[in-house]
Amino acid sequence: MKRAPTGAALNVRSFTWRLHLVGLCLAFAGLVLMGRAVHLQVFNKDFLNEQAAARHLRIARVSAHRGPITDRNGEALAVSTPVDSIWANPRELVQAPDRIPELARALGLDAEQLARRLARNANREFMYLRRHMNPGDAAEIAALDIPGVELLREYRRYYPAGEVVGHLVGFTNVDDEGQEGLELAFDHWLAGRPGRKKVLKDSLGRVVEDLESIETPNPGRILGASIDLRIQYLAYRELKSAVQQHGAQAGSLVVLDVTTGEVLAMVNQPAYNPNDRAQFVADRYRNRAITDIFEPGSTLKPMVVAAALESGKYRADSRIDTNPGFIQVGAKMIEDKDNLGRIDLATVLARSSNVGATKIAMSLEPQQLFDVLSRFGLGRPSASGYPGESGGLLSHHSNWRPISQATLAYGYGLSMTALQLAQAYAVIGTGGLHRPVSLIRVNEEPIPRRVLSAATSTAVLAMLEDVVGPNGTGLQAAVSGYRIGGKTGTARKFAPGGYAEDRYTAVFAGVAPVTNPRLAIVVVIDDPSAGEYYGGTVAAPVFSEVAAGALRIMAVPPDDLPARSPSRSTTIAANAR
Repeated sequence: MKRAPTGAALNVRSFTWRLHLVGLCLAFAGLVLMGRAVHLQVFNKDFLNEQAAARHLRIARVSAHRGPITDRNGEALAVSTPVDSIWANPRELVQAPDRIPELARALGLDAEQLARRLARNANREFMYLRRHMNPGDAAEIAALDIPGVELLREYRRYYPAGEVVGHLVGFTNVDDEGQEGLELAFDHWLAGRPGRKKVLKDSLGRVVEDLESIETPNPGRILGASIDLRIQYLAYRELKSAVQQHGAQAGSLVVLDVTTGEVLAMVNQPAYNPNDRAQFVADRYRNRAITDIFEPGSTLKPMVVAAALESGKYRADSRIDTNPGFIQVGAKMIEDKDNLGRIDLATVLARSSNVGATKIAMSLEPQQLFDVLSRFGLGRPSASGYPGESGGLLSHHSNWRPISQATLAYGYGLSMTALQLAQAYAVIGTGGLHRPVSLIRVNEEPIPRRVLSAATSTAVLAMLEDVVGPNGTGLQAAVSGYRIGGKTGTARKFAPGGYAEDRYTAVFAGVAPVTNPRLAIVVVIDDPSAGEYYGGTVAAPVFSEVAAGALRIMAVPPDDLPARSPSRSTTIAANAR
């Protein structure tokens, strides 16, 4: 007779059964997991890799800095400094609404407005929150570890010389693209080419590792401008002082190296600071020396005299009868301040005789006069390459009437820029050679083009020296130790209904030194309103200061030093012999 199982035996049998069941379940689960792993890693491998890459691999942009702009001596005029921009992935950030107020406080934004912006862009993956922040401030925001918020390294343009070079250099926009001046004209040269790299990001969008470089960034190239920053500062200071002193509306000043055609200085008033975007107003940032045209007044007379000499009808010692001090041309009476009588060509310029210049111009064939003025570069851009450069206005001689030819003789009825006038006087200073204007440093002197005979330019230059002499209208342009040649100009400004009786443009244009000219300088003061308005009293002193400083900076030797008296030792030696 079998004994019934005891409780202990039943418990052991039940435990064994459960153990086997659990073991079978675990084995089955292991097989399921193993099968799933095999399925995922063998059969679904490509799909999963694609999904992982889509979620964690990104192509990141690597910024390239813009090339610097320097003056002819390597002094920085424009440089790019690293900054950080804050951007967000709205899709991720809207999923953490409790962090938005914290982010808004850090950025100095209104939390509700930021939330609305994010909601409007919730279907996008990129949105700028703040551009061009100081890297230290941006790092503090990044340290908050807010989902979807990242930093982007960019570059911001900085102009060390500020408004002193603002008109010439120009500026860039927030995306570092040239908008004005050299920044725009040479944007293709200065702009860098950004690179690309593949990065691994975590679930919060943070970069974990740089995986590979796809395209190496190429920084922009250096641009060497033609200006000398020392002369630029000098010109800026003197022009600003003159505009303020005479209550003028505006002013421009250009300094050219006549031997190369390089612009050594170019300044305007009013000025603007390219570092301050609040000052980006067209009336302030346009380069008046290149874009604004004016009637040159009597500064055109040397070119009329040059045309007379080129025609063969006149010689340097020819005389003009200006009696009785006025001349009638059509309905217009052209007068001199005084009756100068019978005078030579040098006196026509020195005393700025409108009657004498008119008689000379009227005696020439219109085509002869037009051709010479055109060869000086009037009526067309100087080919400097500056954006928005004006070509001025010189109507074709076939459209001239007698009164047109008469008034043109003393600078009315045509217009030009300060740069064009400087280039024309550079022709006189170089013995009749025309060189293209350059805003970029010239390494090799360009091949000039002869537009006047050497004899004509030499004769006119000698006459211009008399203008700055004791009996000339440009005495205040004189520079101690140097022989100076130049011409004053005072032109009434055009107004509705004709020419204004109380608004003028004061101009002085000249070259220095006369013995071996190096500089052509033009000063234009627009609408002086403090009493003085003549070119000889308003613009000529500015020329004198700028020419004196520039000649010293360039180490140009004086050509008008007083004769040295014999020293005591030399006298004793001579007596001993």
